[in-house]
Amino acid sequence: MALNKTQLVSEVAKRAEIKKGDAEKAVTAVFSAIADELGKGGKVTLVGFGTFSVIEKKERTGINPRDPKKTIKIPSRKAPKFKPGKTLKDKVNVDTGGKKKKK
Repeated sequence: MALNKTQLVSEVAKRAEIKKGDAEKAVTAVFSAIADELGKGGKVTLVGFGTFSVIEKKERTGINPRDPKKTIKIPSRKAPKFKPGKTLKDKVNVDTGGKKKKK
């Protein structure tokens, strides 16, 4: 199951016991703050959850999807990156019985 922004707002409102309008403002503010910092080239670290950062992707050569015999230059660009924290990794790797999944 995927969680969209509307569902996230509802979940935040329920867990924080606040109105949905207030939860939407909070969620939007958090997303904006993260995006603004990444836009400046910075990074955002949320201890236990993870780190949002910006990486520089180098220029490279790719295959033209319209004509696979031709190559195209893909320009360098910046891209957002997320590295999950230990607490989040542990939460994802625990099955419903409370035991860690085997690798």
